[in-house]
Amino acid sequence: MAMENATHLAGVRSEMYERKWERFYVRRPAKVMSVRPGLTGITIRSCEVVDISQGGAAIELTTAIGLSSHYYLQIVGLADRIGCAEAYRNGNRVGVKFIAPISEHMLHRIVRADFMLGDAVNAPLKPFQNGNGARLGR
Repeated sequence: MAMENATHLAGVRSEMYERKWERFYVRRPAKVMSVRPGLTGITIRSCEVVDISQGGAAIELTTAIGLSSHYYLQIVGLADRIGCAEAYRNGNRVGVKFIAPISEHMLHRIVRADFMLGDAVNAPLKPFQNGNGARLGR
């Protein structure tokens, strides 16, 4: 019954609501670097990359107050800086589009590092123990 009242545009898909690239949930520590007004210096903030694709990412900061709309994202463990433009801001979560899409190789390094390290990136090292409770070192 509802389709009878719908217009011919109801079945048209819009690219605006479709993603170009697959997103990967990574939860990686990172830094956001922005140039201060008047080119007076650089501001660096810690953040966490929640998810990432070749074209953008979602990041969480302790506070987004005073954050400019264009900055560099540097994921901890990688030397590359990624130029970003803010797409949305919702509280402390910020969605960014990359100025230039990152390569599949770089995305693979980011996702693979998260897979290999998992929570070990943020977890303190613990000594190994054998079945008898004796420490094995590390």
